[in-house]
Amino acid sequence: MYELTVIVEFEAAHRIVDYPGKCNRLHGHNWSVEVNVIGTKLNELGMLIDFKELKKEVNKIIEGLDHYYLNELDAFKVTNPTAENLAKYLYDELAKSLLLSGDTCVKSIKIWESPKSAVCYSRGKENV
Repeated sequence: MYELTVIVEFEAAHRIVDYPGKCNRLHGHNWSVEVNVIGTKLNELGMLIDFKELKKEVNKIIEGLDHYYLNELDAFKVTNPTAENLAKYLYDELAKSLLLSGDTCVKSIKIWESPKSAVCYSRGKENV
């Protein structure tokens, strides 16, 4: 099994509606996203996926988040844009990619909202 990791960053504001503290107020983060993709079959060049192509695919999704107020986006109008929900959103969106086919799939998404606070989302062994 091979596992690739790429890291991308974006900046965005949000608020956690009904949170009993400061996070209920509008604030922003410099988010860092670790994407882990796994698979067993290498292409003719000996690559699972070209890092450049994977980053390009992830950045297509990130473009819809970067420098936005996340609460106003369709994906988060009903669901709070917590780090947990952002990680799941990114996982689900990347899993739809045609770049990931055959036995290659998203293993996990880890999103950092600060250098010391992160959450990781994966679907578990049954989907790997």
